[in-house]
Amino acid sequence: MPPLFHGTMWRMSNPYTTLSSRIAYQNRWLRIREDQILHRDGSPGLYGVVERSDFVVVVPYDRDRITLVEQYRYPVAARVWEFPMGAWEQAHGADLQVSAAAELREETGLIAGRIDHVGAVFQGPGYCTQRGHVFLARDLRQGEPDREPSELDMICKSVTVAELEIMIRDGTVCESMTLAAFALLRTHGLL
Repeated sequence: MPPLFHGTMWRMSNPYTTLSSRIAYQNRWLRIREDQILHRDGSPGLYGVVERSDFVVVVPYDRDRITLVEQYRYPVAARVWEFPMGAWEQAHGADLQVSAAAELREETGLIAGRIDHVGAVFQGPGYCTQRGHVFLARDLRQGEPDREPSELDMICKSVTVAELEIMIRDGTVCESMTLAAFALLRTHGLL
C-alpha cells in the first residue's frame, strides 16, 4: 500500500499485528506499554513503547542572539545547555502556543511579542510517542522567571548564532531536541 500523507509526515499502513497490549508501568509523566506483536512474516515480537505527552521547545531569538538555559539533568547526572522546553499537560490546556509562551517566561523570564510554531519533531520514534513542538519567539522583553523547584539551579545565557554553532561543534550543546530545533530553524532560513 502506498504511504498516506498526514500533515507533514508520510504514514504507511502498520506492518505489525498487535496480539496484546498491557501497561507495564506508569506515573504522572509517562506510561510504558508492552505489546506482543506479529511481524509481517508471522514471527512473534515484543515492543516496549514509552507514552509521553507532547511538549514545547522554544527558541528565543532577538537581534542575532539566542537564549539558552542550563540545568542539572538527573538521568544523565550532568548540567546540560538547551533551549527552554517542557510539557505542560493539563495545567495550561491544549493550546501549544500558550504553553510555549508560558514555558519561555517560566524558565527565562522572557516575554515574546511574537511566537510562531515552526514544526514538530519526534523525540525517539523507535521507542517513544512524544513529539516536541518547536516555536520561534521574537520581539523579546525581559521579565522575571517563575521556575519550578526542579529548575531553581537553572541559569540563562544569551549567545550569538555563531557562538551557538561553536557550542554545538565542541559538544557543549548536545541535547537532541535543541539540536533538532536549531536544524529545523536553519533549514527554514529563520536563523
